[in-house]
Amino acid sequence: MASAAAPPAAAAAVPATVPTPTPPAPAAAQSSASASLYVGDLERDVTEAQLYELFSQVGPVASIRVCRDAVTRRSLGYAYVNYNSGLDEHAADRALETLNYTQINGKPIRIMWSHRDPAHRKSGVGNLFVKNLDETIDNKALHDTFNRFGNILSCKVATEIGKSKGYGFVHFETEEAATKAVEAVNGMLLNGKKVFVGPFLKKGERPADEKESRFTNVFVKNLAEDIDEKSLRTMFEEHGTITNLVIMCDENGKSKGFGFVNFEEASSAASAVQALNGREQGAGVKPMFCGRAQKKAEREAILRAQFEQRRMERIEQYQNVNLYVKNLDDSVDDDKLREEFSPFGTITSAKVQRVDTKDEKSASKGFGFVCFTSPEEATKAVTEMNNKMVCGKPIYVALAQRKEVRRAQLEQQYAQRMMMARSGGPAGMPPGAAAAMYPPGTPVFYAPHGGMPTGPHRPGMVYQAMMPRGYRGPMPGGPRPGYQQVPSNYVQGVPPAQNRQGGRQNRQGRQGGQAGQMPTGGQKGGPAGAGGSRPRAQKAQAGANAPQAKAAAPVAAAPAPPTADQPLTTAHLAAAQPEMQKQILGERLFPLVHRLQPEMAGKITGMLLEMDNTELLNLLESPDSLSSKVDEAMAVLRQHGVLPEEGAEAAAQ
Repeated sequence: MASAAAPPAAAAAVPATVPTPTPPAPAAAQSSASASLYVGDLERDVTEAQLYELFSQVGPVASIRVCRDAVTRRSLGYAYVNYNSGLDEHAADRALETLNYTQINGKPIRIMWSHRDPAHRKSGVGNLFVKNLDETIDNKALHDTFNRFGNILSCKVATEIGKSKGYGFVHFETEEAATKAVEAVNGMLLNGKKVFVGPFLKKGERPADEKESRFTNVFVKNLAEDIDEKSLRTMFEEHGTITNLVIMCDENGKSKGFGFVNFEEASSAASAVQALNGREQGAGVKPMFCGRAQKKAEREAILRAQFEQRRMERIEQYQNVNLYVKNLDDSVDDDKLREEFSPFGTITSAKVQRVDTKDEKSASKGFGFVCFTSPEEATKAVTEMNNKMVCGKPIYVALAQRKEVRRAQLEQQYAQRMMMARSGGPAGMPPGAAAAMYPPGTPVFYAPHGGMPTGPHRPGMVYQAMMPRGYRGPMPGGPRPGYQQVPSNYVQGVPPAQNRQGGRQNRQGRQGGQAGQMPTGGQKGGPAGAGGSRPRAQKAQAGANAPQAKAAAPVAAAPAPPTADQPLTTAHLAAAQPEMQKQILGERLFPLVHRLQPEMAGKITGMLLEMDNTELLNLLESPDSLSSKVDEAMAVLRQHGVLPEEGAEAAAQ
């Protein structure tokens, strides 16, 4: 009895959530590689704890992992369960037999063996396609129907919103088992419907659609106004027996120019299409079109495929030659845009986008496109024209990108920001605090381990040793290795040339002194005298302060920052320090974003600040462009789960 109770005790000691990076355990820790199971069709909210509670009932679980999206951390709908085959080598078999199609959170799960090598799965060996299934047949019923022919690796009924699509797939371990299943089940009645079972074929390997070769209904269009049903019947009866014929008319009885002709035999319909398609009907009338009648969904699918093909051809044609230009002045038109870019090559088109695309005099949207004939010309134009002043405004020039590409870049930037925010800064410091304390370019001193270095006190050093009050002797110890000797006349924050000038003033002022000032330090190498060290230190400090005053003079001439009610210009932004420019832009952007999205104003403003400063100035001037960028940011936040979907939000309200 004690030995029989050992496996459950071992399983109970395993935590519910085991963050194992790889689904199957190493081969050295297992007696066989088949101890790893794939668990699919999981409901989104299923956790490792729920899976452990279920799978630990049949054997010792080594690890469980629910696979999740790297950015949003949402479940991908499948997981891996590893059993400890060293303690119980048949645990995975029992789980596959007893737990398959068990419901978790109201949805049945699908269990199969985990295979690291996908070659067998992708080869298609033993994979069957089953169609014309009744709606009541689910994964379990399909599995029970085929499991008597051999070992099944995977069995699935295709569904849409929980409803069966009427077909499914059964993958056997061997080709022999699949052949037996085809011979026995193909043409058999399942729940009153005759099913088809055959080998699964990839899309490129399937034969041509039978509907293309066998049809009886013919669609006719571009009919002349004088053609009625009688004359149309006479025209088509030469090719076979007609069962039905109609010309579509409006409410006034006038022909719409198209109709349908249904033949008794498919050969007659094919003959009529071959003979009458493209037939001339006289001057001023388009040639007649005859073809197989198609359903609306089929026609829309063909049109979508044609449109996508033309779109991809157009993208390839204009790849790396089409430029996007923005921050254009309202006075810039198509001719002006072409004139500015014409020195860099042959321009095939130059267009400024306007509010009313049909009216050339309508208001400009502030951006446009310029297309060259070669990528070299476009690259040269980007290099020369970006940030160039045109009509008093710096324009932004870059290669044109598709909307989905721009959205992908925003998503990538947002993901990087989220990862940095989660990682945070040093221990005990909130994220972003280090950047606020030390702006870019600021030199920071890090004390060595054990405290501040001990050595002789030197005027102007970054650090000073703490000594008892009234001490007049030299600092204990000598200079430490690795610390650079700093001249006695060095002043922190002043360039070396000015420090040398301060040194000259220091040497000139060693003879005099000023009364009423406290000493600033001791004389190097010995005790401070009553009148020797003080004048030197005071003169050195006075000589060093003079260059500082001269250096501070140009700063006072910088333009004052604009007030909140004044527009922010390029000159004002350029006058600010580089590390302060984003802060200034953020202070201007936040109130505008807050009017559009009050709840997410801070997060959206942070996302927008990743853009170029020229683009941000354009957003401040153009409310339409700002609204468009805010909508794109909201779409990115919804896609990553930061915001609920619009449909879910409306349902909650």
